[in-house]
Amino acid sequence: MCTYQTEQISVTGSGKGAAGWFTVTNATVYFDHPVHAMAEHTLNIDFINPDRGPSARVAVELSAESARQLARAIEASLASVPEALIG
Repeated sequence: MCTYQTEQISVTGSGKGAAGWFTVTNATVYFDHPVHAMAEHTLNIDFINPDRGPSARVAVELSAESARQLARAIEASLASVPEALIG
């Protein structure tokens, strides 16, 4: 069952797609049927720059457990960085 719960946020960063690196300005996170991953449902994250068109997109489909591990790894990595380095 899909929740259709979608989180959209503004981000600052870069992503690498088929045409090379591009500026990423938005991220969309949702739990739904994957396009490619071999699972019934995945946590899907799309990093995009809508001003650059549909090719400026990096998509990730993760199992729920992998998504939780990624969230913990991100938090742990950021916690280890001196505050002066985080802008």
